[in-house]
Amino acid sequence: MLRLRDETFDPANPAAYNLYLLAGPTRLYLTAVDVERQKFVALEEYILGPGGVPALAAQHDFLALRGWNAVRLAVTGRAFTLLPASLFRPGDEAAALRLHHTPTPTETIRHTTHPSQELVNVFAADTALANWLGATHGATGRLVHHTSALLAGLVHQRGAAAPRRLYLNPGQQELTLVVLGQHLEYCNVFPCSTAEDVVYYTILVMQELGLDPDQDDVTVWGEFTPDSAVFSLLRTYVRNVKFGARPGNVHYSYRLNDVFEYRYFDLFSLHFA
Repeated sequence: MLRLRDETFDPANPAAYNLYLLAGPTRLYLTAVDVERQKFVALEEYILGPGGVPALAAQHDFLALRGWNAVRLAVTGRAFTLLPASLFRPGDEAAALRLHHTPTPTETIRHTTHPSQELVNVFAADTALANWLGATHGATGRLVHHTSALLAGLVHQRGAAAPRRLYLNPGQQELTLVVLGQHLEYCNVFPCSTAEDVVYYTILVMQELGLDPDQDDVTVWGEFTPDSAVFSLLRTYVRNVKFGARPGNVHYSYRLNDVFEYRYFDLFSLHFA
């Protein structure tokens, strides 16, 4: 469990903050941003037990508080699809997602629009989690897929003239790969449990998209560490691998200096989603 809080953070005044949550199958990551100062002032990580986020919120000191300036909750997983905005019509969510994923009885289907990218993200989320967000945070709460946060953060960080590049974001038993040039060229989430999985899917995507493992840069965020077996194996096959930085044009409490800068990129990127 991780719990880092700036001494200025006052959850008793939630209207002064945005609350961002990233929910995986077994963990919840959260951060809070001081709206006036545009500064991340809290970073926490929890293992989820029975009952998931709603059960954790019932025991947490501020997760169930109402009155935040904004609340964004991202869900991980492979149950999503990205569509051109021009081809999407409200009400088509189930049909669009069914091409890739069959929703279970405990799932609800939602969508998020990305006007700047002319995309719509259709995804499945746990119904109990979605209901908790709505009941607890009402109109201030927004449910998104974590790829929406990741893409928003990448677009924000890259700028308009950035070169075509592959980005890796490993999470809980999954690996998200994104190729961005002038436009989004590729985004997918793969099941991933070993170092060999990471290398296999990375090389596969590079080959399919015409990227050269000996020449093209690959940027990594997420769960890797520089001395991990995964990173060592990846560098054996991909020459130019580097760790990414946190999203820019915002501030971070010195308390967050205790974690690597390439961690929690998709969580921080909820600020731009």
